[in-house]
Amino acid sequence: MSEDMDFIVLYDEDGNETEFEVIATLELDDNEYAILLPSDAEIDPESDEVDEVYVLRMEQDENGEDILVGIEDEDELNDVIKAYEELIKDESN
Repeated sequence: MSEDMDFIVLYDEDGNETEFEVIATLELDDNEYAILLPSDAEIDPESDEVDEVYVLRMEQDENGEDILVGIEDEDELNDVIKAYEELIKDESN
């Protein structure tokens, strides 16, 4: 993982903000995805694993601004998860 980590703040439907660390971005099938870790997530010190990450597709709105969109298609989500797991596997070797 890079030492110059990126953090972003996202808002839920009630306006509550949560800070996330962008732990990876990747491209798959002409789409770009962000893998996000809540900044308050607890990391298991023995396995260096976390309970939960968020996978969002990166798109542009009508003004050309980058936005993050939830992935509703289960096959697409599974493909991104597999690609991320492969990326992590390659980085650890």
